[in-house]
Amino acid sequence: MSKQTDSEVVLTIPMHPSMELVAAQTGSLIAEAGGFDEKCIEEIQLAIIETCINAFEHSKSEDQRVRIKFIMKDNELELKITDRGVGFQFDPEVLQPEGETKSHALRKRGWGLELIRNMMDNLYVDSNEHETTITLVKKKPDY
Repeated sequence: MSKQTDSEVVLTIPMHPSMELVAAQTGSLIAEAGGFDEKCIEEIQLAIIETCINAFEHSKSEDQRVRIKFIMKDNELELKITDRGVGFQFDPEVLQPEGETKSHALRKRGWGLELIRNMMDNLYVDSNEHETTITLVKKKPDY
């Protein structure tokens, strides 16, 4: 029986142009070290970039920082991306209301979260008026 070994890296970046690329590069290095393939690494990078840009543009965070926690587990990478902004109400149904095509739903709003959800295996949103944490999980593919 193998013991699960988790390792964590915490990165805090300022909300300045192109700093999301620092977070994406860090995620890429961690995913590569964790044995993810190139396609998964690219999806992780894009999800980090999109999530950070959303925080930069919408959070109205007074401290102007985003904290990213990378948790590498045996079979997955978990990312917790947190800002201390105003928060938002998240309704998964808004991303793709019943009866609408995906392309129609994407034209309306929420396309960033839908894009992220399509690249990752799990997406969780925990948001209130003081803080938002987006948790993303990418599992290693079974080959």
